[in-house]
Amino acid sequence: MGFKSSLLKSNLLKRTVKVGIKLTPKILVVSVANIILKGIAEFSDILYDLDKRTAFVNVTLYGEEEPIEIALDGFEILGDEENYQFILHKAQSNKPWMNNILSRIVGKAWDIPAIPQYKDEVGFVANLLKAEDDPEQETISEIA
Repeated sequence: MGFKSSLLKSNLLKRTVKVGIKLTPKILVVSVANIILKGIAEFSDILYDLDKRTAFVNVTLYGEEEPIEIALDGFEILGDEENYQFILHKAQSNKPWMNNILSRIVGKAWDIPAIPQYKDEVGFVANLLKAEDDPEQETISEIA
């Protein structure tokens, strides 16, 4: 196992990244999302909690006037070191058409494609988003 692989499997790195995500100013997350999605959508609000596995986004599609609000509750990545799946447990929107889309996604396991050169990184993100109660995490969270 190489250094990068060992580092990405460390619980200290996992806890550090979670603290970093918690401390990232919301305005920075919104700004980066808006740069990436320029001409497609504009985010006005993003709230997330990795420990509770919740997220809320308020986004307006390019050319539209009314924003779409989406609330996610319970998301995780399951798997082993070779195969991973993303699962969204609950989702709701203020738009009926979006609720119809979400109803087709919620509760289903979606395979995450295996990309050999990013195997360690995908494993790290999977470890970051897997559902578990980690007593050490609560201690780190209290510091943040």
